[in-house]
Amino acid sequence: MLDREGYRPNVGIVLVNQHDEVFWGKRIGEHSWQFPQGGIKKGETPEQAMFRELHEEVGLAPEHVRIIGRTRDWLRYDVPKQWVRREWRGTYKGQKQIWFLLRLVGRDSDVSLRATEHPEFDAWRWNDYWVPLESVIEFKRAVYEQALTELARLLQPHRGRHRPEPQASGLGQ
Repeated sequence: MLDREGYRPNVGIVLVNQHDEVFWGKRIGEHSWQFPQGGIKKGETPEQAMFRELHEEVGLAPEHVRIIGRTRDWLRYDVPKQWVRREWRGTYKGQKQIWFLLRLVGRDSDVSLRATEHPEFDAWRWNDYWVPLESVIEFKRAVYEQALTELARLLQPHRGRHRPEPQASGLGQ
């Protein structure tokens, strides 16, 4: 299901623990890490899709989390042409996402990467709030930064709120 501009409706999930660290999942069989995310099916609301994806990818049920908030608008990213399936080329541009900020109210042991027959992740960890910007695949980086920046305002003022300044490398100075 694509919109008129060629973007697939999708949800992204920033799951935080009691220390405002974020859940970071390693894609199965790859060396890439990302937040849980997935497409919105026809007839689903973004919230329904978020809970479905949360269960499919992380094994958590609604009672394991509390919704803190979500992004106001769709955030979009383009997928590089070489990553687009041949049959979608010319029509598919990328994803448009509503991002949800969730607080884990359950335990770490409630996380199950094998909750469904088609797991997305084969490992996970908690990371400092801003670390994903350093390691997410390049074409998703701007959307991750937009989502994390907008959602950080909903966290406790003393945690995770301000993005650390990039460290100077000393090169070219």
